[in-house]
Amino acid sequence: RRGNERERMSAMLLARGARRATGLATMTARPLSVLHPAVAQAREDTAASLGVKLAGAGIVAAGVTMGLHSSAAQCHGSDNARLARLEEQVATLTAQLQAQHDVQTTTGQGDAVFEWDVDLTAAFPADAKAFEKDLHGGFNEDPDTGVVYTGIPGYGLCQISPDLKTWKRIGNDPRLKDNCHGIVVFKHKGTTQIAVAQNEQARILIIGLDGAVKQELKQPKGGEFNYDEANWYYSHTPTKQCPWGTPHTPAFAVTDVTYHNGKLYAVAGYCDGDFVVTATEKNGTWTWGPIAWGGKGDEPGRFQTAHGIFAYDNHIFVANRENHQVIEFTPEGKLVRCLPDIPDTARICNIARADNYFVFNALEPIQHTPAKTAPIYAHSGERLLSTIEPGDLGIPVLKHLHHVWPHYVTDPKTKKRTLYLLVQGWSRGKFAVLKHVPGGKPSTPNGWNRTQEPL
Repeated sequence: RRGNERERMSAMLLARGARRATGLATMTARPLSVLHPAVAQAREDTAASLGVKLAGAGIVAAGVTMGLHSSAAQCHGSDNARLARLEEQVATLTAQLQAQHDVQTTTGQGDAVFEWDVDLTAAFPADAKAFEKDLHGGFNEDPDTGVVYTGIPGYGLCQISPDLKTWKRIGNDPRLKDNCHGIVVFKHKGTTQIAVAQNEQARILIIGLDGAVKQELKQPKGGEFNYDEANWYYSHTPTKQCPWGTPHTPAFAVTDVTYHNGKLYAVAGYCDGDFVVTATEKNGTWTWGPIAWGGKGDEPGRFQTAHGIFAYDNHIFVANRENHQVIEFTPEGKLVRCLPDIPDTARICNIARADNYFVFNALEPIQHTPAKTAPIYAHSGERLLSTIEPGDLGIPVLKHLHHVWPHYVTDPKTKKRTLYLLVQGWSRGKFAVLKHVPGGKPSTPNGWNRTQEPL
């Protein structure tokens, strides 16, 4: 009797899964063929164990009579753990399908509307998939070749072909497997190099295009800068003698790096030394100084987690994350302005520039809104042009965003340039590519107005 009861319960669970799958497949407009391969495979594996067949753009119950009986027969004589596992599989399949419900094909407004490019997203190297969950960095590119560079923690430094279809790991130095939190490709005295900011190791690596590490630029010692506060912070290292208290210990949790007019500019937002610091090169060696500014605080020109830094149009832009700002400075550190029209609570992580607008992203979904992911903003420098929300596109896993980089792919025949956004998630990782859709259907941003109704 117990065996017959288990068989009956198994059949009920499988039938429920088949009904849910069929119903949700009818609601969703996104075919399985456009899912990330990892998600598609997970669905296929789950559906196979449930006696459900994934077919074409939808899902149909496979063998609701014969298939269910055969699955139930396999459960005959099993214990309650088998029934719990079946219920869990039903819930997994249901959740995966629901993630594709109410999915839009485009997101953004005006001339900054994008869609998910599934094929280029799937170009992420197969042997790096195990490390994708640890992504916590960004992208930059060589403007002369269009080759994009990024780091994958535990895997190494990678170059991505200009058409975004091919990834290649470069260099064999073990330091390249540490997290590359920020990165810049720059040409200095006729030689193109890469600088990566490694926050956990408190250093900047100077790297050749072949992946060879040329120099390790470690924490400043103080005295290198024309800024008293930075010199004090890095040089003040008292020796502990009392059994209580904790003496000041300088830290250099460097979060990003950029290059302008012969100097490297770095920010160290993950520590109390929340400064912009510079380095210059002489006789092939980079040393700190002389320019520095900022420091922890809310006053004008100071930072609450200077997370990203970017040079554009002879100015330096800093993503002041916890104050929800992008601040523009002269190369000498004089404050010019805060960029206007940035939504409050938008924890801006990084800044980049497409042809006609800045591109920067928030870290997390805007608070108290129904947004599924952190937004990406297209900004003219004077006003917000578009709010791009990857969560509207049904991209799995992606929720927090760490870096977004605009990249143009040129068609070799027509010479037409197409804009793509390379997206790197955080917390649970995830790489994705968005493609610009000229004249695409605009979306409605997830936000709140004064009446607390969705915008």
